[in-house]
Amino acid sequence: MQININLFTVNKRFPLTISRGTTAQTTNVWVRISQDGIEGWGEASPFGVGNHRQSTDTIKDALEQVVPLLEVFSPLQRQEIEQVLTQNQVPSAARAALDMAMHDWLGKRVGLPLWQIWGLDRNQIVPTSVTIGINSPEGAKARARDWLQFTDVRLFKVKLGSPDGIDADKKMLLAVREEAPEPELFVDANGGWSLEDAIAMCNWLANLGIKYVEQPLPRGQEKSLAKLKEHSPLPIFIDESCFTSSDIPHLANYVDGINIKLMKSGGLTEAMRMVHTARAYRLQVMFGCYSDSSLANTAALQLAPLADYLDLDSHLNLVNDPFTGALLIKEGRVLPNDLPGLGVEQSASIT
Repeated sequence: MQININLFTVNKRFPLTISRGTTAQTTNVWVRISQDGIEGWGEASPFGVGNHRQSTDTIKDALEQVVPLLEVFSPLQRQEIEQVLTQNQVPSAARAALDMAMHDWLGKRVGLPLWQIWGLDRNQIVPTSVTIGINSPEGAKARARDWLQFTDVRLFKVKLGSPDGIDADKKMLLAVREEAPEPELFVDANGGWSLEDAIAMCNWLANLGIKYVEQPLPRGQEKSLAKLKEHSPLPIFIDESCFTSSDIPHLANYVDGINIKLMKSGGLTEAMRMVHTARAYRLQVMFGCYSDSSLANTAALQLAPLADYLDLDSHLNLVNDPFTGALLIKEGRVLPNDLPGLGVEQSASIT
């Protein structure tokens, strides 16, 4: 098979601030694999979690190094390709792009969307949350208004873990609730709290009807999750603490759910493993994203019928998304379409 690699830059309509910093623009990697006149597409986006930082250059360089080893394979040889990627320690985002592209190629080869190949029911897909980043109370209100005007919002994910402390978190959350009294609220601290603050915030948030708290403690402090779970009336989801299915058994007794992201997992193949592993431990599942375009988010939507929660909104906040695929419909739901493979088409040129 032939593999081509291109870069493209996406710009956010509204910059997103979390506990680790602010993002307004990212340069992502577009991977195309070709064989038998069929082309499959995948995307890798950079992200950083502690020591697990994958920059655009890191991803691109890893792909360029491994391409000569992969060209002897067919897109149907995913198991053998996975072994090569593991042996060469290819970073997860690069693996995700290749895995997406091979699945896209397969769907196009048989003429069916992936969700249908897997026998899934897209009517089971729940509404996606949309994100409000760390901001001042007035800035958070303005962002809530923007989302409410832009789409039929049913769920807000509010980023907390402000460097100004939990008092600033409380003021911001109350401002969002004042501006948007109807949508349900989730909270994501992105590891921005200490154990003491996390216990205090989980109890305070429970009185406001918050659905769950995501990644309250920093990656590396997983041992403290047991004490937090003991004192938290809210379900606890983990994101940065859980990359692949092998992370789940060590954490299952201390959390209620996991956030699966294709860039962390290494693609749809491992994401499916994560779903089944989580279910075996009776954990809930959500799918999330980084600064992904419609390409990667539509790929995640192929598995969305298996999720309890979705946070696949990054493409909705882009001013120059070069792809289309996901269908935004009423009641806050984003669905995959009927086209074969991922169902993604190019809507703008990539240079």
